[in-house]
Amino acid sequence: MMKLALISALAGSAAAFAPAQTGARSTSLNAFSAEDLPGALPPMGFFDPLGFADKADEATMKRYREAEVTHGRVAMLAVIGFFVGEAVEGSSFLFDASISGPAISHPGQVPGGWDALIIAGIGFAELQRAKTGWVDPAEVKFDQAGALNADYYPGDIGFDPLGLKPEDPAELDIMITKELQNGRLAMLAAAGFLAQEAVDGKGILEHFSS
Repeated sequence: MMKLALISALAGSAAAFAPAQTGARSTSLNAFSAEDLPGALPPMGFFDPLGFADKADEATMKRYREAEVTHGRVAMLAVIGFFVGEAVEGSSFLFDASISGPAISHPGQVPGGWDALIIAGIGFAELQRAKTGWVDPAEVKFDQAGALNADYYPGDIGFDPLGLKPEDPAELDIMITKELQNGRLAMLAAAGFLAQEAVDGKGILEHFSS
């Protein structure tokens, strides 16, 4: 499994930095369809074997992309957390360096009270995302729950402290494609890490060193 993860990582990394194939139309906030979506690269192109896009209207496609990019970002943080958490175990200044073992066992070792702070932090971040992208529930019909704002582009929550977001639409499509590809790879990697540690109880870094 570890060899497969390494091969997938190399392939995914290469694909993430490949030039995006953009069509005549650039990314638009108000024209969201499968034909316009960044994130499709050869040889797979627009990969949708179950035909979800064929059955989705514009609003549904935006929710699909919002879910994908958000899960990708969480997965990228999770992968980093696996490596960092296991690399500093026993030497971190946090929690008297008492947390050890595979990363999947770390949450259960966090002292009481910290869980509430973590949940509060996640809740605050999600609330801000909801305020940015979602229509106020009080203004939505009962059969349109979870509607996104018409001028909201999935994933664009306004967080860009380093000013990396390009002004040129074509360059923005390329950057979005890179983020999506890295997020997709991270989702596969995080799932693999969880499964591997659950199977044999060893940390990911321990597998690399053994």
